[in-house]
Amino acid sequence: MRRRRRSRAAECAAVTLLLLLSAACGSRLPESDFEHATTAARTAPVRVGVISSTTSPVGGAAFTGPRDGAMAYFDRINARGGIDGHRVEVRLCDDGGSGVGNNTCVHRLLDEDKVVALVATTSLDYAGAPRVSHARVPDIGGQPIGPAYDTWPHLYGIYGSLAPRDGTPGWDGELYGGTEVYRYFRREHGARTAAVVSYNQPASASYARLVERGLKAEGYRVVPEQVDFALPDFRAAAADLKAQGADLVLDALDTHGNARLCEAMDQVGARVTAKVTNVQNWTSTVPEDYGNSPACRNALWVTGSSRNFDDTSDPAVREFRDATKGLPTHSQWQLEGWAAARWFTEAARSCAARGITRACVDAFMDRSERFDAGGLLLPVVFERLAAPPKTRRTCLSVARWRDGKGWITQGDMERTCFDVPQLAYRP
Repeated sequence: MRRRRRSRAAECAAVTLLLLLSAACGSRLPESDFEHATTAARTAPVRVGVISSTTSPVGGAAFTGPRDGAMAYFDRINARGGIDGHRVEVRLCDDGGSGVGNNTCVHRLLDEDKVVALVATTSLDYAGAPRVSHARVPDIGGQPIGPAYDTWPHLYGIYGSLAPRDGTPGWDGELYGGTEVYRYFRREHGARTAAVVSYNQPASASYARLVERGLKAEGYRVVPEQVDFALPDFRAAAADLKAQGADLVLDALDTHGNARLCEAMDQVGARVTAKVTNVQNWTSTVPEDYGNSPACRNALWVTGSSRNFDDTSDPAVREFRDATKGLPTHSQWQLEGWAAARWFTEAARSCAARGITRACVDAFMDRSERFDAGGLLLPVVFERLAAPPKTRRTCLSVARWRDGKGWITQGDMERTCFDVPQLAYRP
């Protein structure tokens, strides 16, 4: 009816100009038709896209956490009447972990499904990022697995960015990271020798190089260990880090790789102060994933930029856990996907009165300042600095695993902060 009414309006305008019969034209549609169209516009569904590498080479569950968290948030929003009456319609796309698959997803969601925004993107190879940016489709709360969220405008990663995002990664092709994690373990736990275990895969190896530089800047002796992505020999890596006397182990591995590394460490008798992993491996499946490595399992620590999903003393975490109680497992990436969906919802709600469009949502995101998802995230900023900062005050969330207790928060993430150097690396 809405399209028909536009056609009638155009026809009426022509008749008015030619025959000066505006009164007759204006009376052809009953008032009820206008009321119906207005109501439909006010309650039209809002369509969003979620891209994840569900069937990626690193395993079926490796990249689904943000998707599941975002879906849980949108389900709850819809159960409460949607965003100011607009139901959120989610279109999912599995890119298979390949650049070709990612471009296919981007084309389908942007050009065919006409989504207003992408939310909680989690792609092993975000090859379609330039297309998303050129289409000016806001990508909200994606996981920065590669450099896309520090490269392109209209892409808003879950942790923010200080980079210009002008089509070149970071600043002249260089990204920057801080040393807060390494300073924390040196100051709080006396660690001095650190092993860094990674795959010979570009994203993993790049992240490992940054970790190694940061450790050296904080005065550590560094023991690099790289394993083959297809046929990793974790036992050899574990034996070497034991021989080198590592008291801290960090990695750029997926959950499966971490579990195999831990098993190898128990087998060779490598005991460390902390086996530190990344946010992707911050999950409730530790007892199953590390079932054959009790010593390493109880030395697991994790750091990130969001509140521990196991800390149900926090009301925002309790809300997330209540909404996701039907899921068989929980993870930090689920919580961050939930936060990404909340971020989109706030943007869409700000636009509801004048229309939830790509441009309006993107404008809201572009001026986002210190978004924290109700305390679930450390405040997120997008500053587009002309030059990279040499130092930065950075806070972090820290938790450690204990059998029977789960992930135990270590201190207040808003107070566990350090002024640390920012080190350059090439992605």
